[in-house]
Amino acid sequence: MIQILIILTLFYCSSAISTYNVQSFGAKSDGKSDSTKAFLNAWGAACAATSPATIYVPQGRYLLQNAYFEGKSCKNTAITMRIDGTLVAPSDYNIIGKSGSWLRFERVTGVSIYGGTIDAQGTQLWACKKAGKACPQGATSLAFYNSNNIVISGLTSSNSQMFHVLIYGCKNAYLVNMKISADGNSPNTDGIHVQHSTGVTIMNSHIGTGDDCVSIGPGASNLWIENLACGPGHGVSIGSLGWDLQEAGVQNITVKTATFSGTQNGVRVKTWARPSNGFVRNVLFQHVVMSNVQNPIIIDQNYCPHNENCPNQASGVKISDVTYQDIHGTSAMQVAVKFDCSKTRPCTGITLDQVNLAYKGKPAIATCANAGGTAAGVVEPSSCL
Repeated sequence: MIQILIILTLFYCSSAISTYNVQSFGAKSDGKSDSTKAFLNAWGAACAATSPATIYVPQGRYLLQNAYFEGKSCKNTAITMRIDGTLVAPSDYNIIGKSGSWLRFERVTGVSIYGGTIDAQGTQLWACKKAGKACPQGATSLAFYNSNNIVISGLTSSNSQMFHVLIYGCKNAYLVNMKISADGNSPNTDGIHVQHSTGVTIMNSHIGTGDDCVSIGPGASNLWIENLACGPGHGVSIGSLGWDLQEAGVQNITVKTATFSGTQNGVRVKTWARPSNGFVRNVLFQHVVMSNVQNPIIIDQNYCPHNENCPNQASGVKISDVTYQDIHGTSAMQVAVKFDCSKTRPCTGITLDQVNLAYKGKPAIATCANAGGTAAGVVEPSSCL
């Protein structure tokens, strides 16, 4: 019995969690005092800990400038940031707007973020962009680069200058119970962007923003999106792809049990009308409800805004094995299904299975160009494949 108690005691001690309150490092919860250094010092302490560590952010508002949480020299692979308060960016958008990212984690492993709100105060930058003035591109609110085993749970992100959350070059990321919001007219404020990453899961989240709710870039694979409410926004978009001649492909994407309300698009694949060796394959859109969506189902391989850098060319991105299963609801436009594929690399293996989309109580229309595939079950509008 004594030996068992000793073993349990040693186990308990070895698994004890060290907690670092950012206020102990000088952070102020008044929303006015710069707490950047305090947060970075708390990160440094957690990284130096030999056991799992928690960085705790109590209630209140904490002003942060650009914060770079670097993992290259971090010895700890089990750091949790538990947020009860709100992290707020400076009101002057120039302070973070030229940096690319506001809260940046790079080369970290085993980082988890639970709860809290991040507010990038992007409204003034949006106004600057809409007015056509000279203004910075803007910063992504929360970015993970080249990182592994990431968890983001229960986080609210509002008013991002650009992307709200970026997952780039990562392996195994789990994003759950996210709430993301920005004005429906806010430019380039994608909810979650995934690129050059594998094993990413997005679940039980509500995203309303001015651009794609979820955007999927080159090199994304094994992506699972489930229980998503999207609106306002531009839907779930694979692309834009094919800008570069040599570009990583997109594969093994699942979007299921999703609702799109008043969005510009529902489920979309978009590629530049430019030569490329990229591809999109093995994609499933399943159990999706459309409510007054402008383009419920769309493949656009002739994307060429302002007819610059791509007119009179054809997309080299090969799209194959895309399935639309149990997609129903209403379209805001008469053309509810549009497959506008590449004339040099036509779409193949498209499957429509139990698709039922109406337009103002009338039959909708499907249009196809350079697209091949099959239809099964009830399919309205009638398949053009």
